[in-house]
Amino acid sequence: MPDLKLLEYLETYLTENRRERFRKVLAQRTKHFTVATEDVYQLHNTSAVIRSCDIFGIQEVNIVEEINSKRIDREIAMGAQKWVDLNRYHTTKSCIANLKSKGYQIVATSPHIDGYDLVDFDISTKSCFFFGRETEGLSQQVLDEADSFIRIPMFGFTESLNISVSAAIILQHVTSKMRKSSIDWRLTEDELIEKQFDWIKKTIKNYDAIVERYQSQH
Repeated sequence: MPDLKLLEYLETYLTENRRERFRKVLAQRTKHFTVATEDVYQLHNTSAVIRSCDIFGIQEVNIVEEINSKRIDREIAMGAQKWVDLNRYHTTKSCIANLKSKGYQIVATSPHIDGYDLVDFDISTKSCFFFGRETEGLSQQVLDEADSFIRIPMFGFTESLNISVSAAIILQHVTSKMRKSSIDWRLTEDELIEKQFDWIKKTIKNYDAIVERYQSQH
């Protein structure tokens, strides 16, 4: 059981503005949708996807680094990696298996495969949107194991968008529809408390010493 008294105590180390900010942001966080990037080569693309996830309230991002493994570009992510949970995988297989064990359908994003146009996508099912490498796109493994396909309608000479732009367009659309729906998309009470502890730990200095002092007095 989480120690709610400890949480209340730790919140006294935050300004009122920060406490209110945490509450407002957490109220809009969701795990109904999540995103996975598969061996994205350009560092700024993954970082920009993480930033979009934070902006649109997506709490978890899944990063497959089977071939390319790089640190997150802090400047591009603008600190978003501090507030979004990053799940890292060495293989696409392990990423897909973990997501499916959590009840997510795998949604492959590709302009070259017949699938749902974005406006027709069913938002009621928990979904992970997979984005692939800049030039090759998604691996055959993702395409073979995908439960659904989605594409952004395009009407110009260019046949594809940068993955960070694609992610932003898709997330803005599906989260907007989600928030207007009757779907139970918000974090659970336990998840909210867990994130409060996590964010406070990332915010205040000497967190461990403060917790130790509190526990010695109670």
